[in-house]
Amino acid sequence: MPVVVYEKPACTTCRKLSKLLEEQGIDFDSVEYHVTGLQEAEIRDLLAKAGITAAEALRLREEGARDLAAQEDDVIIAAMAERPELLQRPIVVNGDKAVLARPVERALEVL
Repeated sequence: MPVVVYEKPACTTCRKLSKLLEEQGIDFDSVEYHVTGLQEAEIRDLLAKAGITAAEALRLREEGARDLAAQEDDVIIAAMAERPELLQRPIVVNGDKAVLARPVERALEVL
């Protein structure tokens, strides 16, 4: 199963991660989730694999995110499905494990 990276190519952290993976000789599939969007079930799956809550995966720099942070997971996940930019990036998935790669070196935990 290939490594999958949920990313935004214009993101500095995502570019750093791509460079790190290339240096390690790791091939990966890229998912530009901010373009394609994610269904609530996909977001739940990513969070479960990473072992984090929706609030922990919330990108607080986005408008309205701080108001969502105190909400229940269902509310946050629904908002992330509607506005993909609310989901932190990059997320690296390898099989049944995932990690929010901030800092990018955290990606090595699942490789």
